Amino acid sequence: MKIVVIGSTNTDMVIKTGHLPLPGETILGGEFFMNPGGKGANQAVAASRLGGNVAFISKTGNDIFGEQSVENLRREGVNTENMVVDKEKPSGVALITVDSKAENCIVVAPGSNMTLKPDDIDKAIKQIGMAEIVLLQLEIPIETVEYAAQIAYRNNKKVILNPAPAQKLSDLILKTIYILTPNETEAEILTGVKVTNTETAEEAAQILKNKGVEIVIITMGANGAFIYTDSLSELIPAPEVKAVDTTAAGDTFNGALAVAISEGFNVREAVQFANKAASIAVTRLGAQVSTPCRAELHSAGKKLK
Repeated sequence: MKIVVIGSTNTDMVIKTGHLPLPGETILGGEFFMNPGGKGANQAVAASRLGGNVAFISKTGNDIFGEQSVENLRREGVNTENMVVDKEKPSGVALITVDSKAENCIVVAPGSNMTLKPDDIDKAIKQIGMAEIVLLQLEIPIETVEYAAQIAYRNNKKVILNPAPAQKLSDLILKTIYILTPNETEAEILTGVKVTNTETAEEAAQILKNKGVEIVIITMGANGAFIYTDSLSELIPAPEVKAVDTTAAGDTFNGALAVAISEGFNVREAVQFANKAASIAVTRLGAQVSTPCRAELHSAGKKLK
């Protein structure tokens, strides 16, 4: 396995609305549908669809949601041999509201995701040892994220951390990170710098770089992604598209980034590849179902440049 993703598995329950409800407001929505989700599973599926050789380490409940999640991942070509079933906690679910401008609000009940522990990582140590890249997010316990990152780092694996949902991170974990991919909000929480343009993005990225992160990529929505390395400070624009649902844009970006890095792309090329994949994803409803396959990136190449 070139890419091992460690993270969450959820079932997304989505309602489309004209606008997002205010506190205390009840509104009538439109279409309702359920999709497989979870940031970890989304990124694993994105990487697999885009040509990656992917294994996934996660935990589900002993219920229909968990069974469907594992079955779907296998259909997507993801290795699930180190997915674990929690016999007590239910599988994670996410309640998602999407408005007419493609903005969303999400509430997650993590369930079994929060029982993925360092012991579960130990059981998958052989699989991690065969990987080139370990991709992590923050919908599982932070102690597990730190433990997995340390193991990967000590074994000379490239650790990509998508620090979402946003929270503070210790300097200890930042020193293990090859690529950190916060969005503007997450970058502000990590650094205290409000990211509004390339100048403030560079200021935030410098702080993270000084804490030991090798490469910082700040995703900036429709504006693209800002790269900061020892030799590069540049905003890579995103293709212009009409967004329908931004739910899994970041997950698609991170899955695509992992694939590109595993194939030897330089970081600039990898971000261009990831931007293109995310731009296709936002034109579709849903999380995993919105992720493009590799052939779509090729066919959409000229259109999305």
